[in-house]
Amino acid sequence: MQATLSGKTALITGASSGIGAATARALSQLGASVILAARRTDRLEALAASLDRASTLALDVRDAAAVRGALESLDLDLVVCNAGLGVGVGPLQEGAPEAWDRMIDTNVKGVLHTLRATLPGLLRKGAGDVVLLGSVAGRQVYPGGNVYNATKHAVRAIYEALRLDAGSRGVRFTTVDPGMVETEFSVVRFGGDQAAADKVYAGMRPLDPEDVADAIAYAVTRPAHVNIGELVIWPTDQSSTRDVRRDA
Repeated sequence: MQATLSGKTALITGASSGIGAATARALSQLGASVILAARRTDRLEALAASLDRASTLALDVRDAAAVRGALESLDLDLVVCNAGLGVGVGPLQEGAPEAWDRMIDTNVKGVLHTLRATLPGLLRKGAGDVVLLGSVAGRQVYPGGNVYNATKHAVRAIYEALRLDAGSRGVRFTTVDPGMVETEFSVVRFGGDQAAADKVYAGMRPLDPEDVADAIAYAVTRPAHVNIGELVIWPTDQSSTRDVRRDA
């Protein structure tokens, strides 16, 4: 086991909250220098102030030119493509195209933009880790998920394509696919309705962001010849994307 990430530099997109922030803390504790990228710079600066060897980068992963300009010259050892969101829970036939654009541009094109800017450098070094934040929604669809499900299925396809396009060149590729995690995700999905978001987790024990960050830390600290490719993490109370045990 690689005991620490000392001397390594990690980029985390979507680092301003939730899984991204928890991952930044976990990797920093292992000794990595972390580059925190997101749109909300005030949150990034607050997080960076609490960590050793942390810097911030104001970045919208939807902007291909901005991503390339900001990232392609960085000397990285680890890239965590975490930025993503869900918008809306209605049926497809009632969906809002602007919400679809927001999800596709962030969850799919944002991952592609980040990879295009950072993967060539990792391949030139012949070492490093790329971690994609997928979801069990990329393995099972559920009512109201439609376009969000499609974006996470796309992330899984990108992961599988990476293994064919860039595998066996020293860089490891991992997809981490969690079930229900209590973050701001549901608040965003319900347009800021905190009460509706709270109902998603009512009566059950969801995952914490730190649970997912711990899985990421595990994957990237294996010996160099070991690639943990796919990690699916369910809350014990969740048996599928549709089935959740809740207290009476």
